[in-house]
Amino acid sequence: MIRVRCPVCERLMHGASSAEWPAFPFCSARCRLIDLGRWLGEDYAVSTAEKEDSLPSSDDSHIP
Repeated sequence: MIRVRCPVCERLMHGASSAEWPAFPFCSARCRLIDLGRWLGEDYAVSTAEKEDSLPSSDDSHIP
C-alpha cells in the first residue's frame, strides 16, 4: 500500500500501488503540467556549486 502526497497540490494519494495513479508521482495530468511549467519557467533550479580553485587559471594554462 502506498500513501504519498502530490508534490504540487499536496493531495493525499493512497492505494495498493502507484499503478492506480497514471500520473504518479503527481495526482493528475494537471499537476504534472504545472510542475513542467515551473521547470520551464525556471522557478526550480538545480544548483551547481563550483569551487574557484577547481577552474584552471589563465596564467597556469600557458606555462611550459
